[in-house]
Parts: sequence; C-alpha cells; structure tokens
Amino acid sequence: MASTSMEQSQIGELLLRENLVTREQLDKALKEQQQGGTRIGFSLVSAGAVSEAELTRLLSRQYRVPAVDLSDVEVDAKILQLVPADFAAKHLVLPLRRVGRTLTVAMVNPTDLSVVDDLKFITRFDVDAVVAGEYSLRMAIDKYYEVTNDRLGDLLEELEEQDVEVVEEEEETFSAMQLQAQVEEAPVVRLINGFLTDAVRRGASDIHIEPYEKDLRVRYRIDGALQEIMKPPIRMKAALISRVKILADLNIAERRIPQDGRIKIKIGRKVIDFRVSTLPTLFGEKIVLRILDKGNLTLDLEKFGMEEKAEADFLDAISKPYGMVLVTGPTGSGKTTTLYSALSRINTDEVNIMTAEDPVEYNLHGINQVQVRTEIGMSFAAALRAFLRQDPNIVMVGEIRDLETGGIAVKAALTGHLVLSTLHTNDAASTITRMIDMGIEAFNVSSALNCITAQRLVRRICSNCRAEATYLPEILKAACITEEQAASMTFFKGEGCDACSGSGYSGRQGLYEVMPMTPELRRMILQGSSTDELKQTAVSEGMITLRDDGMLKVRKGITTLDEVIKETAA
Repeated sequence: MASTSMEQSQIGELLLRENLVTREQLDKALKEQQQGGTRIGFSLVSAGAVSEAELTRLLSRQYRVPAVDLSDVEVDAKILQLVPADFAAKHLVLPLRRVGRTLTVAMVNPTDLSVVDDLKFITRFDVDAVVAGEYSLRMAIDKYYEVTNDRLGDLLEELEEQDVEVVEEEEETFSAMQLQAQVEEAPVVRLINGFLTDAVRRGASDIHIEPYEKDLRVRYRIDGALQEIMKPPIRMKAALISRVKILADLNIAERRIPQDGRIKIKIGRKVIDFRVSTLPTLFGEKIVLRILDKGNLTLDLEKFGMEEKAEADFLDAISKPYGMVLVTGPTGSGKTTTLYSALSRINTDEVNIMTAEDPVEYNLHGINQVQVRTEIGMSFAAALRAFLRQDPNIVMVGEIRDLETGGIAVKAALTGHLVLSTLHTNDAASTITRMIDMGIEAFNVSSALNCITAQRLVRRICSNCRAEATYLPEILKAACITEEQAASMTFFKGEGCDACSGSGYSGRQGLYEVMPMTPELRRMILQGSSTDELKQTAVSEGMITLRDDGMLKVRKGITTLDEVIKETAA
C-alpha cells in the first residue's frame, strides 16, 4: 500500500509540474485518496480538474507503455469472455483485442506484474498491457460487463443491480406461492429462455446452474469441456432454480432430495428436449440440463471416422441375424450415439426392434423404446424378459449392470436375437473378463459375442486456426513415440481464434477399437486366457487399438497428441 501511495504522489507531482492541476486541486485529491482510497487521477478527472486525455498521456510517459482512448474502442463480446467480470472490476483491467497468442489489456497500472501474471494464468495468453485513465476504464467496465457478464445481451437489461446477499436459512422459508410469483417475473423467464436457446445455438451438450454462498454460476459443456458463461445476480437464485423445476414439472417445494424431469421447447422450427437433474448442495440446488438435440445426432456410421477395417468389422457384426454386439467406454464417450446409429442402419419394416433405456435420450421412428423405471420394478432385466414375449428380432439394452441382465441378454443372443448393449470397461479385451467376473459362463460369452467396440471422444483441432506444433521429448516419450518416428510426423495444434473462443478446438472425433470375435479368440475365451493375451491376439489379427487409432487421427491432423494421451492408454 505504501508503494501505491508513493506512486500516486509522484503522479500528482507530475501533474503539478506540467501545470495541469493547481496545488489546491492536488491537495484535495490527496485528501480524498487518504479518506476513501480513490486514486488521485480518478478524483481529479471526476472533479473536472484535468481531462482524461491529458492524464492518460502523462501516465503513458510515466509507465513507458502505449496509451489507449477507450472512447474510440469497441470490444468484442468473445474477447470480454476471456476475463471474468469480478476480476476486471477488482483490478481495473479490460481486455481489448487478441492477435494470435497475445491479448492486449487496458490497465490503470500496467506495471503491476502480479495482475499481469494473474491475467496470463486466467486467459492462457501472453498479455500486452496498455494504460488507460481510471475514470474511462471504470466507465468501460461498467458498460461492457453490465451486459456481457451474462453473455446473453439484453436479458438482464430490466434488472437493477443491487448488492443483496441471500442467507440460506432465509431462502428455505420461501413458500411455494412466493416462489411461483417470483418465477413468473419477466426477467427470470427471459433469462431462462435466453440461456436455453444460447446453449443450443452454441452446440452445448449440458448446462450447469451452480449455487454458491455469494454467487450463482452458469456453465455450458462444449466439446466435452465446461466453460463459464454467466453469473446472474445472487438474488435471482431461488427464482431461477424454481423456474427450471416448474418447466420440468418437478416439485418446487421439495429441496432436500434429488429430482429428475424433462423439458421440451421449440426454438424456431426445432424441438429440443432437455433432461433435467437437481441435486441438493450446501447453498441450494444444483441443476444440470442435458441437451438432447436430435438435429445434432449423427446416425451415419460412415461419418464417424472409423478406420476402414474397424468399420467393416462393426457393420458385419450388426448385420448378423443373432449374437451380441457390445459398445464400451466411460460416461460421455458416445456409446449411445453409436448404438442408435447401428439401430438406424438395421431398422427396416421386416424387423421388430425393442430398446430398454435409462433414460430414453432420443425418439427413433420405427423402434419400440421403453423407459426403465427401477423404482416400480421395471428394471433392465424385467424389460428384457417382457421383450422376449413380444416377438423381437433386435433388442437393445441400455447397459448391462448385473448378472441378471447380462445372463438374460446372453441367452437372448443365443436363441436367435441380435442384442446390442453397453458396458463400462477400459478396452475391448477387458470386457470379456468383466462379463466372466460378473458370473456369466465363459462358454456362453464365447458363443454369444459377435463383436466388442471400445470408444473414446477427443476434441478436433479448429480448422480455422490449425498450425504445426512441436512437442517436448518427454511428452513424445510418454506417447511411446521414438525420435525417429517423431521426425517423420507432423503435429498440429489450434492456436486459438474467435471461431473456437480461443480454445484451439472445435467439435469432437471418436476413437474406436473394434474387436470381432474370431475362432481363435473364442477358443482362448474357453481356455480362460488373460485380458492381455486376448488383446495381443486381436492386434495380431488386425485390430486397431484406441491408442493406435488416436495416433492415426494425430497424423491426419484431426486431433492433438495431448488429447490422445489424455483419453487413451498405451
């Protein structure tokens, strides 16, 4: 603080020496600084003692950095998103423009290296600081972040900003009637409609509404990564959460237990489904909305980016009249999309297709889809038993979670039905071990399986800013790439641009490990071979592993080495 006061005094003396202010004006500003903590320049400009332009020119000479006149600058909303509103207001900084990896930022004190370092960490860009007058900088921050803090333009235009802290105990006393009145207010309705449509427009897969002690945060998951979008006023917390619950037909008075629901809205000509999940947290209910946009559902297997042999093996497996096809991978790896695409390909008037799902994510014409409801006894196993009395040709089970479901699915595959399902395993070969460990007999596993597909999703490099990249030797070593191999490869990364919001990525790409059941693999399953032995044999027979498929995508410039290392094991 002492150095700041000394620096302010020096600026005051410079203004006096340049005959820009009088001693009386300077003494008054110094007194205000001591009493209220305001900077001398701000006080003098506010009082009309000196013009903002004269002060800025002086600061530019003092700090030896360029000056900027903020009245002549228009800042793009995407650039503003790089610096959070609370940080900009606290440290008096405003991002202005970005060229390549360099972000130009207006600051009152561009020599404050701690703030510059924080900006580098927050934005992941190099920072080029320029000086601006505090008065115009404060006005600019108020002007831009009043609208763009919520990233949705005019949605909060009618709201008056007030510092209101909501104490949790007080919120709990709201009656259902009070909440009903609040959620019907125009600003709340407009804000909810705004971020629902904005998330769909941006191609987000999920919306997170997260309450904390003194603020409320809304984030979107885009291309698998969460991005903070807005921080609505904390006083709107109860009304926003209740509005979403009303739209999803949930009980707004019940805030102690999780609830699940759905919202269906029409945006233009598109009908979008939102799957809603609420969870009680320390400071209120967190809400996650999963966006189910059928328009974004790609059901054409040829567009998935499977390598030629893998695609041929998978198509052959789902074309058989009976047997089991399993798709494995972690949550969010695209398993359901792969199964829907398989069903779409084999869906004809000649076959009866039935699915048991939890939940049903997309409605597919010509397919009989059943919602699993465990709480009333409608489990996967119960649905499967009912399916087998409905003359099915093809059955899809959302997930094999236990021996009962797995046993019925295997028996169905062995009695003339094509069964499709998912499992949570790391790769194709370990799925066999998992099924046997579950209690399914090895001879049934060997006989029933047609094919196992393991998959992951990696982010695609943004085509607008893709550029060649180099990697440190230790990273190449972690990816099991020798120096000779690296010398013959060209790596790419996204530099970050407006099209990809500076991330360097746009869209996602699947990695696939397709293991068809061959006579040798069936024999090895009966002999009780280990996962590693099964994998080695499959690779020797032409299977492309997840890591190998990832490296093929790296060579093609589709994704980065970082993404492949993050999502696959060597």
